Amino acid sequence: MALHWFSPVVPVRTEKVGITLGVSNVEAAAEELMKWPEKGPKWNKAVQLCIDCFEDRASPQDVQKAFEEAAKEQGMLRSL
Repeated sequence: MALHWFSPVVPVRTEKVGITLGVSNVEAAAEELMKWPEKGPKWNKAVQLCIDCFEDRASPQDVQKAFEEAAKEQGMLRSL
């Protein structure tokens, strides 16, 4: 299966102190979302858009925007 790429990357905090991950595709965004301890409304939207993208009902850019908003909501967003 091909990855669903988006740009720009979304930099997020990881469980390793001081390490930032640049998420650049829907598959990586979905994987990261599943690791987050908090699951608010923007997290729910991002997860649903990942599923929708896998089923060709949303674009990778839709996921990128939702993932960034979820990262902000959860305090996971970092700057590059």
